[in-house]
Amino acid sequence: PAPEGGYEIVSGHRRHHAAELAGIKEIPVIVREMDDDTAIIAMVDANLQRENILPSERAASYKMKLEAMKRKAGRPSKENACQVGTHLRSDQELGEKVGESARNVQRYIRLTNLIPELMDMVDEKQIAFNPAVELSYLKPKEQREFLLAMESAQTAPSLSQAQRLKKLSQEGNCTLSVMCDITNEVKK
Repeated sequence: PAPEGGYEIVSGHRRHHAAELAGIKEIPVIVREMDDDTAIIAMVDANLQRENILPSERAASYKMKLEAMKRKAGRPSKENACQVGTHLRSDQELGEKVGESARNVQRYIRLTNLIPELMDMVDEKQIAFNPAVELSYLKPKEQREFLLAMESAQTAPSLSQAQRLKKLSQEGNCTLSVMCDITNEVKK
């Protein structure tokens, strides 16, 4: 239920919009009572059914669903706790539901740490997925500087370049000058 009355649309936004454009005042719906986390999970599941999903959309969807799943699950009770680890972690459970490995789910979610300009480049296939994941570990200021270095060199980073940048950032040595040197290297 929407706080101001009526209901929120969880799934079918495009169908609703199309009906409005066509002047249709009523459309068939299924009304379900859901808490926010259940609604988020249902919405993400519906969105993930689309054929063409941008990496940014997949990343945001996985992140939203994983957070909702964790809130719904809570901590296992003492009777449900298990020392040998037979319970699935939330990212493993999500991975199974969407046909990805838990590691790939984590990597998509990691993309949500990219600044919008770099994320747009991933969506436009100007930066490959694996290097983008490595770049997501750079601080936002470093990512903005890297964008300048990349534009200057007119090239996207290779995986090994992105991994080196991540390591330099972790060591506190990721400067614009170093980034320019790395992006200007001739790739193998």
